[in-house]
Amino acid sequence: MENDCMKHGAFGWFELMTTDTGGAKRFYADLFGWEYEDMPIGPDSTYTVVKAGGKAVAGIMALPEECKGMPPSWDIYITVDDVDATAAKVESSGGKVLRPPCDIPEVGRFAVLADPQGAVIMAMTYLQKQA
Repeated sequence: MENDCMKHGAFGWFELMTTDTGGAKRFYADLFGWEYEDMPIGPDSTYTVVKAGGKAVAGIMALPEECKGMPPSWDIYITVDDVDATAAKVESSGGKVLRPPCDIPEVGRFAVLADPQGAVIMAMTYLQKQA
């Protein structure tokens, strides 16, 4: 494990999905002094890595097509050793799988989950980087 964020059960990543990435970037840069690194994620999309003190701490992206109509929100990713096993356990624990496990190329595998009260959280198993 590289750091504490990569341990099972730890808060690993935070992500803003919004309808106005430019406005969000200006707002948070002014408020917190964040810096950004834009990365293309397709022919028409960009993922922005948020940096605080030069360290990547979060991401900003446009709401994906399947999320249109939802309000902008900050999402929390919890690191897990096996996202498929975690997703399989959700319903027996009283929650719901809102998006089954799927791959993010060169990052890992994630699922969107809801707890019994309906609060949404993401679970992520990161790819192990070869040294």
